[in-house]
Amino acid sequence: MIDELKTAPLLAGLSHGQLERVSQHATRVVLGAEQLLFSQGDPAERFYLVLQGQIQLFRLSPGGAEKVIELVSPGQTFAEALMFLNAPRYPVCAGALAPSELLSLDARDFALMLRESVDTCFLMLGSLSQRLRGLIGEIDNLTMHTASSRVARYLLAKAPPERRSLKLDVRKGVLASRLSIQPETFSRVMKELAGRGIIEVHGAQVTILDRAALGEVAELQDNVELGSPSSGSVNLLKR
Repeated sequence: MIDELKTAPLLAGLSHGQLERVSQHATRVVLGAEQLLFSQGDPAERFYLVLQGQIQLFRLSPGGAEKVIELVSPGQTFAEALMFLNAPRYPVCAGALAPSELLSLDARDFALMLRESVDTCFLMLGSLSQRLRGLIGEIDNLTMHTASSRVARYLLAKAPPERRSLKLDVRKGVLASRLSIQPETFSRVMKELAGRGIIEVHGAQVTILDRAALGEVAELQDNVELGSPSSGSVNLLKR
């Protein structure tokens, strides 16, 4: 379990003794596809490290609609920041998109351990600061960029320069919710990108044919009308 804990950036900097302490208070959780881990409003007594599978964090509207907040992959932790609150409750629901295995970590004991080491506190703050920067970037992406841009950015992030292909490993509806667009809009954007020879799609497998053109789409902003001279030759759906 100590080796598994080291896979998380949040925990990799802990000493061997600290990792042993965390492991003594940890439990292993196995979830089936679509199984709920916790619900919005439940007491937040644990935080989690994903070992296998994928977890979606989502909020429920008063009408019962789901808004996907984050998709958590192996090696990532979630709900750890709540340990700094008094009587915290989970602000989101968490459920498995596929069969998943996680480590459930004791938030209260972890917080006690932090109080015993200033260095460990700074390690935690560094990790949370990086997470915050990522969230700020996400807000920028959702508020300033078009639907086409969000899809393009997602594809580029999933397939770094050394790779041309990626697999869409989540359902279209979940991915569209994560990007704050409608599923039909996601489908139209993908079709438009494929029609212009920028990507090639075979089922869940996507191949990037023209990374430079996809990069141009990724930079389109809401104040730029698609198809206008300022948007270049890329003519994609704005919404």
